[in-house]
Amino acid sequence: MSHDLRNPLNVAQGRLALAQSGGDLGHVDVAADAVDRTFELIDDLLVLARQGTRPEKLERVPLSELVDQCWANVATGDATLVVDSDQRVLAHPGRLKQLLENLFRNAVDHGGDDTTVAVGDIAPMYTTTRAETDLPSGFYVEDDGPGIDPEERDRVFEMGYTTVGDGTGFGLNIAKGVADAHGWEIAVSEGTRGGARFEVTGVGTDS
Repeated sequence: MSHDLRNPLNVAQGRLALAQSGGDLGHVDVAADAVDRTFELIDDLLVLARQGTRPEKLERVPLSELVDQCWANVATGDATLVVDSDQRVLAHPGRLKQLLENLFRNAVDHGGDDTTVAVGDIAPMYTTTRAETDLPSGFYVEDDGPGIDPEERDRVFEMGYTTVGDGTGFGLNIAKGVADAHGWEIAVSEGTRGGARFEVTGVGTDS
């Protein structure tokens, strides 16, 4: 963990030294990016420190509104968001934001700036053998990126697991921690357009 924090700080220190000696302000921009990266790591570590603690206050949160807010908080480039939800989710708004923002970052990091991310409701599938209270409900987040190898799907929620060169491997672990703290389930599969699909179920909802 200390290695992850020291790397961007070492970059910033080195670039600032070059800027001071040579006057090239381009080094300052790189140093600023490295400092931003350090703050991102610290934020992730603070979130991880709260993992496993159940939120004390839950609210009925309009999912589509929160999704739009989270999308605006993430650097998504030219990526496209499609939302098809009319439900309210029983959740801690701040923690649910952490889950959604990390899923959005994951989609864009792996699918690129031109990826399309879709969020929608998971409707219960009624059968004659299951009581209504036993039926899964929740929401999904899926993209049209390269997807996740089936052999790797069991590992993606592990802390430190990443396939991106500058990734921390914290994002999906944070998402799972938020789900666990609420008593939800989160699982990954292949999306309808070949990308990754994350389903969050066991969620208290109303439409």
